Amino acid sequence: MNRPHFFLKLPLIKKTITQSSAMTTGIVPEILPPVLTSASDPPPLFDGTTRLYISYICPYAQRPWITRNCKGLQEKIKLVAIDLNDRPAWYKEKLYPANKVPALEHNNEVKGESLDLIKYLDSEFEGPSLFPDDPLKREFAEELFSSTDAFSRDVIAAVKGNRDVGIPFDHLENALSKFDDGPFFLGQFSLVDIAYAPFVQRYYPLVLDVKEYDATTGRPKLTSWIEEMDKIEGYKQTKQDPQMLLGVLKKVFAVYSYLMLDFELRNWAVKHLKPPAVFTRFYPRVHGK
Repeated sequence: MNRPHFFLKLPLIKKTITQSSAMTTGIVPEILPPVLTSASDPPPLFDGTTRLYISYICPYAQRPWITRNCKGLQEKIKLVAIDLNDRPAWYKEKLYPANKVPALEHNNEVKGESLDLIKYLDSEFEGPSLFPDDPLKREFAEELFSSTDAFSRDVIAAVKGNRDVGIPFDHLENALSKFDDGPFFLGQFSLVDIAYAPFVQRYYPLVLDVKEYDATTGRPKLTSWIEEMDKIEGYKQTKQDPQMLLGVLKKVFAVYSYLMLDFELRNWAVKHLKPPAVFTRFYPRVHGK
């Protein structure tokens, strides 16, 4: 089975982004700003400008970035890219104490949490609506929103261990079968697709590489959804090189595996060698309570 080009042709971040005929309402070519580090000065905070603080590699930050683009808000909401490995001190001290991305600076307030932000952007800003009026679809949307973390947990657990990697993708296939008036989760493109796309974008190549598992095999709805998402210009603008993203994820899992090994060695030493208390005090647990 041919793998969808959605993942095989993800572009590198480019300074100039072109338009497309799909979902281009209000979408204009954009120059992406440079990434700010600990050596960078802040923008003029709380000066009336609406700013969306993101990281180019963060899937959570990608959600409101996609929403902004699909609503044609590039001129109204300025992007500010943060280096998560070298964060400016002013970001936490003067803007957002949670020190996370995404964050939205709007009306002299700062809001966070990606799912809350995409709903806020859709309801409080102009542009095409990305949430349906149909009460059945709205109810199903909330159910899917509440399952996003579980999807990530299940994929990560499968990658780290021996769980069935297909189960979380089966859930997506079943969800995509709920409505038959379009290829998306609610039939038509919506915030739900925006909520899942950054994670599927990362997990599909991850399980293909680590588990040699093609999540689209035997899942025609998921395959179609991936292909249709690749036609959404506001989403395409946010995509990065898949090999780079894969490398980032694999590094994260390598660090996790090391910490888990470290954790197991520490517990074995405590149980069998009965070291003095100073050992456990200065060699703390890395997981658990």
